[in-house]
Amino acid sequence: MLRFWLKLKNFWRQLGPGLITGAADDDPSGIVTYAVAGARLGLAALWTALFTLPFIIITQRMAGRIGLISGRGLAGNMKKYYPKWILLIVAILIVGTNIINIGADISAMSASINLLVPGVSPIFFSALIPLILIALLILLPYHKMANYLKWIAIVMFSYVLAAFFVHLDWSQILYRTVIPQIIHSKDYLMIIVAIFGTTISPYLFFWQAADTVEEEILHQNRSKKDGGVMIPSVEPHIKHRSTYIIKNEISAMYKDVRYGMVFSNLLTFFIITLCAFTLFKTGSTNVNTVREIASALKPLAGPYSNFLFLLGILAAGTLAIPVLAGSASYALSEMFGWRWGFYNNFHHAKQFYIVIIIATLLGIAIPAFGLHPVQILVWTAVICGLISPPLILLLIHMANNPKIMGRYTSRLHSNIIAYILFLIMTGSIILMFVA
Repeated sequence: MLRFWLKLKNFWRQLGPGLITGAADDDPSGIVTYAVAGARLGLAALWTALFTLPFIIITQRMAGRIGLISGRGLAGNMKKYYPKWILLIVAILIVGTNIINIGADISAMSASINLLVPGVSPIFFSALIPLILIALLILLPYHKMANYLKWIAIVMFSYVLAAFFVHLDWSQILYRTVIPQIIHSKDYLMIIVAIFGTTISPYLFFWQAADTVEEEILHQNRSKKDGGVMIPSVEPHIKHRSTYIIKNEISAMYKDVRYGMVFSNLLTFFIITLCAFTLFKTGSTNVNTVREIASALKPLAGPYSNFLFLLGILAAGTLAIPVLAGSASYALSEMFGWRWGFYNNFHHAKQFYIVIIIATLLGIAIPAFGLHPVQILVWTAVICGLISPPLILLLIHMANNPKIMGRYTSRLHSNIIAYILFLIMTGSIILMFVA
């Protein structure tokens, strides 16, 4: 028994950026998008939970591999090896989309708190939540924050548990997981684009690459005991590593990514299933409020369903907003040559943290417009879906650029899968606009 717990403890310690990225993938925007898909379409969109899994694993592996081999994030490599206008456009897209996404997530979190505290305006919570998160990001060292974020990810398993308190037709569920149900409507196509956009979000590429570099820096700083100040680049260390060590690090990163993405899509699967057998089955297909989505958890929590939903949304938002703000700051910091990384304290990386603070505070403007949280969350997912194809194409090119990757360029099967993803997402977007 002791041996089992030691193995489990060692396994938990090995989980890093992959698990955090996978859990952050199911942010409030993702949760609401999957819930709306289940409520409006039943099991018709369930196939996306399985279908997107190999694509998200491959793209995140590509991003992590770029960070691990080059010692830079995606923006740092773009700055060194690509025209400036490409980096400028990508930075604008990532920062702009992330701010909208942060605002949408804050809106969902404040609306969820408002379920339990109806006497207070959601705008108050929309201002309070970012301030708390900013304080945590500045005060907590990176390695402590990463450990807390991993525990928050486990809280989100409440959605999996809730599904087992509903009578499920598993034969129908398994059938719709494997066999896609195609509905010829604009609403169906928009939800599919939204699911792809919130599952394979561009900001996750930037986070995975840069956070993989941070993990390497964290390892170096522990061994050098330099007082916790981040080493600006890991390139010199990488150049002196043996092929055996590099391959082991790639293998460990792949395993971490795989576990994280399976965790992410497992939540996707159960959220769609749960809402299909609660909201869709009872005719509550036109969900417009978080209260309606929270009602899907009644079979598990009964009168406490609002509290359980609040717990899940707060966990998802607490996990996702640092990733969103952090990935935007990674991009700008590498673009302007600033010292970056959560492992630095505020004093050593002021610009990095200032970008995070500004991005998070700008997100407050989204709920201030008075838009319905459910609508803005779904549209945020659609926006991510629209900007994903060109960034996927750029990711593929970088993963196969020998100037960046040396002899560790991407493998053929990974390239094929990534190109198929690009074509599918591009085709879905075209069909949505044609419809």
